[in-house]
Amino acid sequence: MNKTSACIVVMLSLTAIVCLPGCRGRQHAHVLTKNDEDMVGSHEAGAETWKPLINEAVAKMLGRACMDVQTVSYTEPGGLPVRKVCFVGVENKSSEPIGDFREQIYEHIDSQIGQADHFRMISRRYVEAAMAECRCRPDLLVLPAKQRELQAALERADQPFDFLLFAQITSGTTRSNKDYQRDYLLTLELLDVHSGEALKESATLRKGYHKSKLGELRHYGR
Repeated sequence: MNKTSACIVVMLSLTAIVCLPGCRGRQHAHVLTKNDEDMVGSHEAGAETWKPLINEAVAKMLGRACMDVQTVSYTEPGGLPVRKVCFVGVENKSSEPIGDFREQIYEHIDSQIGQADHFRMISRRYVEAAMAECRCRPDLLVLPAKQRELQAALERADQPFDFLLFAQITSGTTRSNKDYQRDYLLTLELLDVHSGEALKESATLRKGYHKSKLGELRHYGR
């Protein structure tokens, strides 16, 4: 081995030793403050998409429900009529998986509507147990027979309800070569099981996906 080859071997060995503590696979993290913006997902929807959709759809729903919803289960001591709501889950009919955001979306909707004075949300634990007992999916609960089965199961747990609440996610995709725009739609539907009338509100958000910053500039001028 000549001197040049020997030097190369020594340098490669030193490089390997220096990198051993963690050059490969190193992970970094930091805690976000309330003032930090949410990370924008590069390939699919994330917090930057679902949070605004939930806030807008719930606000619209509560605004209309105060005026349009009549059925009540009981009246509180102060005279405030209260509607009892059975939230049966989040259906994803979009073109992309939502992963663990399904649970986040459910909890955000449930907690925001539950904070309204004129609504009482039935515990998710009661609802899921009753749906398992009845062997029914959310899409079957438009059938009066299935509604009666679920109502009977929840009444046995002393949890009757006036309304079924459905949440559905859909999307539409517009493509231009390798760039594309996806329009996300979150729809909330409040179904009165006594009258069969439904109140529906939705929120939409558009998001562009690009292979480079030039794609953003080309399609949206920024």
